[in-house]
Amino acid sequence: MDLSAPLFVSWQLTRDCNLACVHCCTDSAPGRPAPDELCREEALTLARQIVEAQVPYAMLCGGEPLIVSWFWDVAEVLGKGGVELKIESNGQLLDAAAAARLAKLPIRSVQISLDGDTQAVYAKQRPGGDLAKAHAACRAVAQAGLPLEVTFAPTTVNIHEAEAVARRGLELGAFRFNTGALMRLGTAAKLWDRLEPSAEQYAAFRRTLDGLSAAHDKKMDFCYIPFTLEEGLREGLSHPPATLLVLPDGMVKVAAPLPYTCADLRRRTLAQAWDDYRAAWRHPKVREAAARLLTEPSRLPEANRWRPLETEAAGI
Repeated sequence: MDLSAPLFVSWQLTRDCNLACVHCCTDSAPGRPAPDELCREEALTLARQIVEAQVPYAMLCGGEPLIVSWFWDVAEVLGKGGVELKIESNGQLLDAAAAARLAKLPIRSVQISLDGDTQAVYAKQRPGGDLAKAHAACRAVAQAGLPLEVTFAPTTVNIHEAEAVARRGLELGAFRFNTGALMRLGTAAKLWDRLEPSAEQYAAFRRTLDGLSAAHDKKMDFCYIPFTLEEGLREGLSHPPATLLVLPDGMVKVAAPLPYTCADLRRRTLAQAWDDYRAAWRHPKVREAAARLLTEPSRLPEANRWRPLETEAAGI
């Protein structure tokens, strides 16, 4: 990674959300922001640093990013600075006016979660959610001329509706369908015994995805490789991604499946944090934790108990 800056910044603006999804990998829920989240001025400082570093691409996610009071301030600083944006949302607040405002920015895609094709299933997986609002958000995005992605998190609750959701995505004009194995993180880890699909369900799910991909490859990309977090981590050990994962409190995480943070963007510039991140992938603790996780996937729930790696103090 001989780059002067990351190619991609994935920024979790908040852990607060307007839904209480049973599968949430970040443990987000209504009224549950992370401790000590960045304030508006701190977030704008970071946004300006992303622009100055000429990072080409950033994703704003959460929780639900649209409930953050300074979401538009950050999005517009990034967009007007030439950073292409991906917005990840549950769609409950993304109406035509919001889509039109996004259309004034360099949007690479808007990703909306569709975790069911009937209200009964959707509401069971996303308590408090209205599937009609999510569909309306997809239509608003498409009508605004923005690239639409849909995402689907398979659980025992909804996996039987996967094909219907994918076909709905096609109908709504999505260019991409994102999915993969359920991540054993956050809320999902706490409810794992209830939510984890069986081996037979996953096998049928993969067959469905393979068939849909073959039949509709000219209309929509079906993205499900790597299928598990562990597969992605294995790739990262060989070729660390040129990505910074920024948590709501400004800490930089080494990788989603690992518990370590490697920089504090309240104290370190983006450039310094990038150096810390690259050093972290060479750190013995990271290599050892990754190796343990690959042999013991049951350790995945530890990933949301963040702790500093302290690469600066180690002098590496």
